[in-house]
Amino acid sequence: MCYESIIIGGGIAGLQAAIQLGRYQHRVLLIDNENGRSTICRSYHNILGWPDGVSGEQLRLLGKQHAKSLGISFLKDTVIQLSRDDSQGFLVNTLENGQFAASTLLLATGIMDRLPPLPHLMPCLGLTVYVCPDCDGYEVAGRRTIVMGSGPTGANMALTLSYWTSDLIYINHEQKPLSMEHMELLAEHHIELVNEGIDSILCEEEGIFSGVKLTDGRTINGERGFVAFGGNEVRSSLAEQIGVERLENKHIIVDPRTKMTNVPNVWAAGDIGVHSEQVTIALGEGSQAAIWIHKALMQKREGKNK
Repeated sequence: MCYESIIIGGGIAGLQAAIQLGRYQHRVLLIDNENGRSTICRSYHNILGWPDGVSGEQLRLLGKQHAKSLGISFLKDTVIQLSRDDSQGFLVNTLENGQFAASTLLLATGIMDRLPPLPHLMPCLGLTVYVCPDCDGYEVAGRRTIVMGSGPTGANMALTLSYWTSDLIYINHEQKPLSMEHMELLAEHHIELVNEGIDSILCEEEGIFSGVKLTDGRTINGERGFVAFGGNEVRSSLAEQIGVERLENKHIIVDPRTKMTNVPNVWAAGDIGVHSEQVTIALGEGSQAAIWIHKALMQKREGKNK
């Protein structure tokens, strides 16, 4: 089946783009495997209109309902291959449902944080344990905060959070070496350094973080937590298959005005791009990309009608 546009990724950017394209009344398919970053966030607190927070799950549910009401088609599947097609534009091969075609593509596959399998981490994640200081640094203001991380990545997170709180402990879970400069900066900011593995997260009812148990048997108490292990997965391998330009860190380069990649009729929006990883930015980029996809589709129609 051929669509005017296929959106790959049903997170915040993909859903916002779908809503915008639905309002343009375009024939659109959104393909998502439902394991994106927004599925694990329990509460965003930095979004206009949600002062008490909203979960990624709820945002996705509302976005999907909204897009469906505008005629957008949804498919739960995993895209395994992209290719160009002279007659139809692009071919999209999925794991379970075969092949689809579209004249335009939007890549909104995002990233996924590297999270070690620490027992009891997930119930606290997004409620009292966080990953993004720009999103949630405010939540640890004045609180005893434990940074769980790896080497320089975790040290940098702890130093960043010193803007919000002076009561910080950095647990170098993977015990990767730190430079002398990092050691001096941690000491200067009175950040305690613990080079020991974490056995489990202490997570009370309703996702309340209360500390960690170390592999040596010690317990360290805290009120809030941050994770910073580095090595996050940038999900842009599909883009590479059709020649989309990426940086060394695998983020996709786009035109800042249109969000189109170097490949004509292929756009990218959200965390997969080069910017601060924020849900509010993803919303804007999804809408921005959709506007220019619409313009491109209108040009195709006008060309066919001449």
